[in-house]
Amino acid sequence: MDRTWPGQGPIRLMFQDEARFGRISDTRRCWCPKPVRPLCQAMVTQEYTYAYAAVSVTDGVLDSLILPHVNGACMQMFLDEVCARHPDERIVMVIDGAGWHRSASIRPAHNLRLLSLPPYSPELNPVEHLWDDLREKSFHNRAFESIEPTARQEDRREHV
Repeated sequence: MDRTWPGQGPIRLMFQDEARFGRISDTRRCWCPKPVRPLCQAMVTQEYTYAYAAVSVTDGVLDSLILPHVNGACMQMFLDEVCARHPDERIVMVIDGAGWHRSASIRPAHNLRLLSLPPYSPELNPVEHLWDDLREKSFHNRAFESIEPTARQEDRREHV
């Protein structure tokens, strides 16, 4: 990291990660009164989208984008968005060792510095817990008509 960093704004420490979400359903046991038997649709459609997120652990500010791919271009788009959301701050963003994070096409903005985690250390990134929590609490026993964010998302979970 540079020892000289122009600017007067406060420094914001953020941790960044991305996760793949798709239309493969996660069917689990659920409770319902006797004699009702719950019905849960299963879906095995290989269609995915990717959620990018960066969280500031000091104040809980979360910046996120849903993008179609994980690559240098999408990572650049996410970094540019985070920097635009915090224009008066100097951002230190901790990233993991994914290949697209080291892409030659990545050009951090003037108010951003990237800091890499050591290899094989996902437990040091608090955003990993966000993905675990989302998958555990929000996506089981559900099937979606489409992965497109503009399409009408009908919940197929049986409410008993």
